[in-house]
Amino acid sequence: MYEVKAIVRLDRQEEVIAALHEVTDLPGLTVSIVEGVGRRHADAALEPADYGRATMAKIEIVVGEDRLTQVLVAVSRGAHTGRRGDGKVFVSRVEQALRLRTGETDLSALQ
Repeated sequence: MYEVKAIVRLDRQEEVIAALHEVTDLPGLTVSIVEGVGRRHADAALEPADYGRATMAKIEIVVGEDRLTQVLVAVSRGAHTGRRGDGKVFVSRVEQALRLRTGETDLSALQ
């Protein structure tokens, strides 16, 4: 299993969610509004780069290996504008999952 964390523009979160809904048998996802601090790029000839704050949407989802590529393509398709600040995606391995209500584990816990 893999956890996908996508940090995307607020104005693109609905497009990302819509693209993810097109992935077959996708489990639920979590959306949070987050604030990040990143380097703002300035014209080096005029002024040095500094750090700026940005409010973004963080979309988190755990999927099996069979859905990982589809999820990454969907996030990219929904979030991409080609402009600076489109966001980032992080993928991490998930060792175990547990559905508290039923006791189901791993992939069964995701459905």
